[in-house]
Amino acid sequence: MAGIAKYAKEIVRNNGYEKKITIQQGKLEDLNLEKLKVDGVVSEWMGYFLLYESMLDSVIIARDKYMKPGGKVKN
Repeated sequence: MAGIAKYAKEIVRNNGYEKKITIQQGKLEDLNLEKLKVDGVVSEWMGYFLLYESMLDSVIIARDKYMKPGGKVKN
Protein backbone atom coordinates (compact mmCIF):
# COMPACT_ATOMS: atom_id res chain seq x y z
CA MET A 1 0.00 0.00 0.00
CA ALA A 2 2.98 2.33 0.47
CA GLY A 3 4.42 4.63 -2.16
CA ILE A 4 7.54 2.48 -2.46
CA ALA A 5 5.88 0.72 -5.44
CA LYS A 6 6.32 3.94 -7.46
CA TYR A 7 10.09 3.77 -6.94
CA ALA A 8 10.21 0.03 -7.58
CA LYS A 9 8.47 0.56 -10.95
CA GLU A 10 11.01 3.22 -11.84
CA ILE A 11 13.92 0.93 -10.95
CA VAL A 12 12.43 -1.91 -13.00
CA ARG A 13 11.91 0.40 -16.00
CA ASN A 14 15.38 1.96 -15.74
CA ASN A 15 16.95 -1.50 -15.81
CA GLY A 16 14.90 -2.77 -18.76
CA TYR A 17 12.89 -5.40 -16.87
CA GLU A 18 9.36 -4.06 -17.36
CA LYS A 19 8.46 -7.11 -19.51
CA LYS A 20 9.70 -9.53 -16.81
CA ILE A 21 8.79 -7.83 -13.54
CA THR A 22 5.36 -6.52 -12.62
CA ILE A 23 4.88 -4.30 -9.59
CA GLN A 24 1.43 -4.43 -8.02
CA GLN A 25 0.54 -1.81 -5.43
CA GLY A 26 -2.24 -2.33 -2.94
CA LYS A 27 -3.52 -4.69 -0.32
CA LEU A 28 -3.14 -8.24 -1.60
CA GLU A 29 -6.75 -9.11 -0.88
CA ASP A 30 -7.90 -6.23 -3.13
CA LEU A 31 -5.71 -7.03 -6.17
CA ASN A 32 -6.95 -9.12 -9.11
CA LEU A 33 -4.36 -11.89 -9.30
CA GLU A 34 -6.60 -14.84 -10.20
CA LYS A 35 -4.24 -16.63 -12.61
CA LEU A 36 -0.95 -15.28 -11.31
CA LYS A 37 1.77 -17.54 -9.93
CA VAL A 38 4.86 -15.76 -8.69
CA ASP A 39 8.51 -16.61 -8.09
CA GLY A 40 8.76 -14.27 -5.14
CA VAL A 41 6.88 -11.95 -2.85
CA VAL A 42 8.41 -8.75 -1.51
CA SER A 43 6.46 -7.09 1.26
CA GLU A 44 6.89 -3.94 3.28
CA TRP A 45 6.67 -5.59 6.67
CA MET A 46 5.66 -3.11 9.32
CA GLY A 47 5.75 -3.28 13.08
CA TYR A 48 6.39 -6.28 15.26
CA PHE A 49 6.89 -9.57 13.42
CA LEU A 50 4.08 -8.78 10.92
CA LEU A 51 1.54 -8.60 13.75
CA TYR A 52 1.24 -4.82 13.81
CA GLU A 53 -1.29 -3.69 11.16
CA SER A 54 -2.26 -7.36 10.56
CA MET A 55 0.18 -7.92 7.68
CA LEU A 56 0.91 -11.53 8.56
CA ASP A 57 -2.38 -12.70 7.04
CA SER A 58 -1.60 -11.03 3.70
CA VAL A 59 1.87 -12.57 3.50
CA ILE A 60 0.50 -16.05 4.28
CA ILE A 61 -2.22 -15.64 1.60
CA ALA A 62 0.40 -14.55 -0.94
CA ARG A 63 2.62 -17.52 -0.13
CA ASP A 64 -0.14 -20.14 -0.12
CA LYS A 65 -2.26 -18.89 -3.04
CA TYR A 66 0.18 -17.31 -5.50
CA MET A 67 3.65 -18.75 -4.91
CA LYS A 68 5.15 -21.14 -7.46
CA PRO A 69 6.80 -24.26 -5.99
CA GLY A 70 10.25 -23.27 -4.76
CA GLY A 71 9.35 -19.57 -4.56
CA LYS A 72 10.72 -17.25 -1.88
CA VAL A 73 9.24 -14.73 0.55
CA LYS A 74 11.54 -11.82 1.40
CA ASN A 75 11.14 -8.80 3.60
